[in-house]
Amino acid sequence: MSSVTVEQVIEALRPVEDPELHRSIVDLDMVHDVAISSQGVSLTVTLTVPGCPMRNEIQSRVTNAVAPLIGGAPVTINFGVMTDAQRANVRQMLNGNPGATAGSTQAHGHAEGRVIPFAAKDSKTQPLLISSGKGGVGKSSVTTNLAVALASRGHTVGIVDADIYGFSIPRMLGAERDPVMIDNMLLPPENYGVRCISIGYFVPEGEAVIWRGPMLHKALEQFLTDVFWDEPDYLLVDMPPGTGDIALSLSQYLPKAEVLVVTTPQDAAQKVARLSAAMAKKVNLPVRGVIENMSWFTGDDGKKYELFGSGGGQELAEELGVPLLAQIPLTPVLREGGDDGRPIAAVAPDSEAGRAFHQLAEKVEAMKPKKIFSKGLKLL
Repeated sequence: MSSVTVEQVIEALRPVEDPELHRSIVDLDMVHDVAISSQGVSLTVTLTVPGCPMRNEIQSRVTNAVAPLIGGAPVTINFGVMTDAQRANVRQMLNGNPGATAGSTQAHGHAEGRVIPFAAKDSKTQPLLISSGKGGVGKSSVTTNLAVALASRGHTVGIVDADIYGFSIPRMLGAERDPVMIDNMLLPPENYGVRCISIGYFVPEGEAVIWRGPMLHKALEQFLTDVFWDEPDYLLVDMPPGTGDIALSLSQYLPKAEVLVVTTPQDAAQKVARLSAAMAKKVNLPVRGVIENMSWFTGDDGKKYELFGSGGGQELAEELGVPLLAQIPLTPVLREGGDDGRPIAAVAPDSEAGRAFHQLAEKVEAMKPKKIFSKGLKLL
């Protein structure tokens, strides 16, 4: 023990990341009062907020990092909590000055005078709007499983649950822990490598969301500007059914977004899904592909039963001049995973539906973003 120095302990801790911020706890100034004695090592870790849900995980990571250095001697960790000034420094380190920008609510990529990072020309994030035009086609399930499949391929991924009235992403992703607030910056819950934000975190269970347009715009603005997304590779947006206020807002806030249209094989469904593609065209967002969900059910006899008909996805894709990216089979495990927060792309990637989602992720990876020169859209 006598040969171990404080500097060595700190360097051993430098690779340890805060599980929510994905930054070194040393760089975040969370490590203090390192002391070495014949009894082992003691130190203090200042958590970002009281009752930090990641406390046990941080304790495990710190212990595992220091133990090899001191030959298995005890590691004593005392926990403190950051001051307001320290939290402000953390936010400044991560996001810079969140209030500094020129612009107006009518300018592309701005909301209430604040810059939306995904709209910046140098942003590496590809926003994907998962749209359907109608409910009941499994759009949220597709969004969740595509996000999980992309994350499993090494990408950083976020989901914005923009279906304000019918939010379901936290349950489907199994990320029902409330977001943590640091100096007015929200840390989105994460599961299976996917971060998400939803109005469901802020509405009491069983209570309906009854909002008019301006409140919807405000919620979306906060989802995009007040959440620490950390510039993911992909930002999937689970769109609400229809072509109303939220679609208009997102076309303004995310001018680089591209649209994936979800339908079922049913003729009626693809006719309605066509409307979401028409909406995308009006606001100058490219539709990149069609995803057909509930394409068939494979029985115990090995036969495929097309419960909702056939051909709707291919017909819509041909009409729009885009590829049919995937046909997702209907399986009980897929439905059950949506109910209990165990997405099939994560828990059964080799199943029929799991493979379909991973093949879809591969096709999304291969898509090259289109350059769209938008004239902009003025919200009324």
